[in-house]
Amino acid sequence: MAEIIAKIEALLFIYGDAIGLKKIAQTLKASEEDVEAALKKLAEELKAGNRGLFLVYDKEKVQLTTKPDFSSLLETVMKEELRENLTPAALETLSIVAYAGPMTRAELDYIRGVNSSFSLRNLSIRGLVERYPDPKRGNVYLYKPNFELLKFLGVARVEDLPDYEKFQSLISKLRNPAEVGPPPAAPETSAGLPTE
Repeated sequence: MAEIIAKIEALLFIYGDAIGLKKIAQTLKASEEDVEAALKKLAEELKAGNRGLFLVYDKEKVQLTTKPDFSSLLETVMKEELRENLTPAALETLSIVAYAGPMTRAELDYIRGVNSSFSLRNLSIRGLVERYPDPKRGNVYLYKPNFELLKFLGVARVEDLPDYEKFQSLISKLRNPAEVGPPPAAPETSAGLPTE
């Protein structure tokens, strides 16, 4: 039980948004009953312990979020963030969304290798990034650069960003690895054996 609880906690942290119990079960290759039991245990642990997080349920979905007791702390952090220039993390997030958007937060997290929820929230509040429901998947949101960002950068459209086609090609290869094909074969030695 401890292992599935830890996996669910990590998944909820990575995912950031509300996620369906069925999807959790599919991702972890576990039964929905085991997932429900583990979520119940995790909720109890978060509630009993001196923790800053708790679980929020909405029908068949669950989300890991901060406790309301810490809302003033988060408000202070957000105000500080908004008063200051964009952090390197926010600039990295903004660049990726500008070149690869529309994109899901999961894609962004995969490219950056870290959870991007805080940076995305910061950029959304500043009006630089826009979030909207994915028309193909009702429970997923897409992020794209906002009109305000384009105005700030002085470009009429994202395609006018420097090296846009080059980065679009890289993003396309990342999204469609099957189209890239296998890696090139290593050159052969005189004995017909591939070199390292």
